[in-house]
Amino acid sequence: MTKTETKNNEYIKYRGIFLNRNSKSIFSDLNLDIFKNEKLLISGKSGTGKTTLFKLLLGFEQPDKGCVLCFGKPICKENIPQIRQQIFYLSQDIDLKNTGTSQLLDEILAANNIEQQGAYKLNDLLSFLELDSSILNQEIKELSGGERQRIGLLICFLLDRPIWLLDEPTSALDDVMKQKIADYILDQDKTIIIVSHDEVWKNDKRLTTKRMG
Repeated sequence: MTKTETKNNEYIKYRGIFLNRNSKSIFSDLNLDIFKNEKLLISGKSGTGKTTLFKLLLGFEQPDKGCVLCFGKPICKENIPQIRQQIFYLSQDIDLKNTGTSQLLDEILAANNIEQQGAYKLNDLLSFLELDSSILNQEIKELSGGERQRIGLLICFLLDRPIWLLDEPTSALDDVMKQKIADYILDQDKTIIIVSHDEVWKNDKRLTTKRMG
C-alpha cells in the first residue's frame, strides 16, 4: 500500500493524545490509526481507557492535549454533529430510552429518515436475533439484559452506519448467539471497533487487537 493509499484509507486518527482524570493518566501520547472497514478489538484491564477511546471519538470527552480526527475532520463543536451521524455507539449498559419497544424503533427510524427500509428489514432482523415479534409490544424496562442487548444490536443493524463502536456487545448472550452475532458483525463492510472480554472476539482472526495499558 502506498503512502497516498494509506492516507486515504485512514478513517479515524488519534494523534498525540494525553488525558488525565482524577490525577490518573489515562493516555500518554497515544497514537492510533484505524482504517476504512478495519475490524479492531480493544482489550485491556478495567481503567485503561478502552471506553474513553469511544467517548473521545464521539466528542463526549476532550483530550488534555492532542487531537482526534474522523474522515479527516477534527472532533470539535463545529464538526461533531455531522460526524456522529456516521457513527453508531452501543454502550455497555445499553442506554435505551424507557418507552415502548415499537415506539422507540419508530422514533429512531423516523429521526434518521429510514422508515421504509427499516420497516422492510425489521422482521428479518428480529428473526435473526431470535426475538419474537411480540417484543415490540413490550416496554423497554420489561426486557431482560439479553433482550436489551439484542434490541441495541437491532438498532445498529437497522441504522447501518459506516462506523460501529460496540462496547461489550455480547456480554449478556449465550455462546451460540455470541458466535452468530460475531459472524454477522465481522462480515459487514464497516469500520468496527469492539471493546470486549468475550472469548468469541479474542479468538477471531478477522480482528486486529489493540491492547490498552
